[in-house]
Amino acid sequence: MTAPTWALAIHGGAGTILRAKMTPEKEAAYHEALRRVLDAGQAVLRDGGLAVDAVTAAVVVLEDEPLFNAGRGAVFTSAGEIEMDAAVMDGRNRQAGAVAGIFGPKNPVHVARLVMDSPQVMMAGAAAVELARKAGLPIRDRDYFFTEARWNALQETLKLREAGAAETDPARRHGTVGAVALDLSGNLAAATSTGGMTAKAPGRIGDTPVIGAGTFADNATCAVSATGHGEIFIRWTAGAEIAARIRHAGQTLEDAATVVVMQDLMPNDGSGGVIAVDRAGNIAMPFNCEGMYRGMVRQGHEAQTFIYR
Repeated sequence: MTAPTWALAIHGGAGTILRAKMTPEKEAAYHEALRRVLDAGQAVLRDGGLAVDAVTAAVVVLEDEPLFNAGRGAVFTSAGEIEMDAAVMDGRNRQAGAVAGIFGPKNPVHVARLVMDSPQVMMAGAAAVELARKAGLPIRDRDYFFTEARWNALQETLKLREAGAAETDPARRHGTVGAVALDLSGNLAAATSTGGMTAKAPGRIGDTPVIGAGTFADNATCAVSATGHGEIFIRWTAGAEIAARIRHAGQTLEDAATVVVMQDLMPNDGSGGVIAVDRAGNIAMPFNCEGMYRGMVRQGHEAQTFIYR
């Protein structure tokens, strides 16, 4: 019988900084931030904690870091507002919680956890924010979430649209954070959070809070968190498709995740990537664009962080 093990993988978005624009200082900052995220998640897993608590802890750190497009670093809509989405799924029983189009709660992933523990699966806008207020979750104002880099990105995108120019920078639609984990009891979980796409239409919802698309977990197969062109990840039900290939076609995690990212999503304008972990602790992190902020750690192994291939 295989001894119990734990595993954790995280991502901070795919295709978000072209290699040509990356400076040594920026690269070091991203690696340091990713290591802090891994530290938060593995602290839960090492002590025998639940996978769902580990992924929540990891995503909280990602949301608190302005380098990433979630929580404090969320991008702006075309109207200059911030609308955030998040989801959590527990592989033990497929309990899931998701929030869409919220502003105010410091950590949207915590609001998703509240929804997961309610009769609902998904809540949107003001009702979700009110749920957070009643639970005593920290609420922040616009100044907390405002970052100069995100505001400048919005202005650049709006100018491109006004000029009728094509948007070529993948950073405008790839900002998402997430975590997947296996705990010592054999449970899987996934959590994902995002500010969405730069200059997105107000009210637009991507794949992050859509269970089975950007977030999925089932102890029988795997846990998945996605980042990329959300509309395509929804239409191809990316997370559930990876799990289905494992369950019904007998594919390995690596093969299933790679086929979905490279053969299903990529030819259909679905640029981006996923992180996934299975019940044996195998980790897959395929992506079809220039880079993906990501990291992984397993019991008995050193943590590793990556940006490019």
